[in-house]
Amino acid sequence: MPSRILVSACLLGETVRYDGGTRPLHHPALARWRAEGRVVGICPELIGGFSVPRRPAEIAEGRSGDDVLAGRGRVVDTSGADVTEGFLAGARAALQIARAQNCSFALLIDGSPSCGSHLIYDGSFDGRKHPAMGVTSALLRANGIEVFADHEIDALATRLGSS
Repeated sequence: MPSRILVSACLLGETVRYDGGTRPLHHPALARWRAEGRVVGICPELIGGFSVPRRPAEIAEGRSGDDVLAGRGRVVDTSGADVTEGFLAGARAALQIARAQNCSFALLIDGSPSCGSHLIYDGSFDGRKHPAMGVTSALLRANGIEVFADHEIDALATRLGSS
């Protein structure tokens, strides 16, 4: 069977974002993978116990998902509440799903404190991003799953062409 792909549920049109919105990704490759049954949709924040809508959250102090996994960083929401445990639970559940579904690849929304793989918000809640991975992306990569941002779908399609 061809490689399966873990995909952010918001990219699949599901209303799972913190604000109740979605960010559907319309691309022929994604449509083809869905038709082939290769897509496994997830939202690490929902499976980590958060609701929709929920307060926006960011990894504090310009840290990264790797820092959170190592216990050197935390995720906070706009009220200042520490929501790290929910993000860790979601990341672990996403990894478990990826393994159970034989996903070797992930296509995740960039910018998110869970799914970001290139840029995430810096924890100031003023719209500034910095180069880092979110908690789920960092855990997936640490466990051998190739993570691609939504804007890298063509690169993923090329990579899958060789697998």
